[in-house]
Amino acid sequence: MGPGKNNIPIRELEDISRQIRGVLIDMSYRAKAPHLGSALSCIDILIALHWNVLDKASNQYRHRDKFVISKGHAASALYATLAFNGMIPMDMLDTYCEPGSDLEEHPGPGYLTGVEAATGSLGHGLSLGAGIVLADRLQKLDNQVFVLLSDGECNEGSVWEAAMYASGQNLKRLCAIIDFNKWQATGRSCEITGLEPLVEKWKAFGWQTVSVDGHDMQNLVEVMKNIHKKSDKPTVIIAHTVKGKGISFMEDDNNWHYKVPTKEEVLIAKKELGLLKECSTEKRKA
Repeated sequence: MGPGKNNIPIRELEDISRQIRGVLIDMSYRAKAPHLGSALSCIDILIALHWNVLDKASNQYRHRDKFVISKGHAASALYATLAFNGMIPMDMLDTYCEPGSDLEEHPGPGYLTGVEAATGSLGHGLSLGAGIVLADRLQKLDNQVFVLLSDGECNEGSVWEAAMYASGQNLKRLCAIIDFNKWQATGRSCEITGLEPLVEKWKAFGWQTVSVDGHDMQNLVEVMKNIHKKSDKPTVIIAHTVKGKGISFMEDDNNWHYKVPTKEEVLIAKKELGLLKECSTEKRKA
């Protein structure tokens, strides 16, 4: 399926989500790369955006919507999304984290289609998104720009500087999405800093604020398609998600911020996803 703005049935998007989750687990296992829990928490957001929200029909950078993944440690989710959406070759996923690959653990400046910025040093993506929207305005372009942030990333002062600037400039074509999985690297997000009340904080900074279930594909699509029709302010979507979503033994377990699955865990996870017909004891011992 090629890139572009579509109206793919929600049930089909949910099936794509299940398949991509299996691929993400394979990528982590093969590359011995962490951050699997973070990728699984945001993948439904990326799928909703890339299949049914973003207008990427134009091949020209100036004339298409943009997506910036500020939480660059979840780059595997972006790469898999781009591959399934036909924006990069599927076999490129086999090179994830290999020396010389364009698919680095954090997005690098390789200028891949759909990778708009080098990110991973947290707190920079929203500023980049605001700059893109401002540049579009100056050129009288009407593209939408979406930026995905982690909740722990909201510890960074640069996020709130960008938030103040965007509201002060009425950058209504900018949408921040918070992957609010309630964890960051070393603990619960709200126990490390005074993150809550998150909705009221964003409202106080002059943003239109919406809360959604970050795994409800129907709701995600509807909200993201219509946000710019209702306000002259920038918008933030607080997406309530579960770290490690989709795999029972990974869900809400922060060990999967850094842990890599074993061969046995890969098989068990794929069985849960319905991607293996059986997961025998012999396979588990392999």
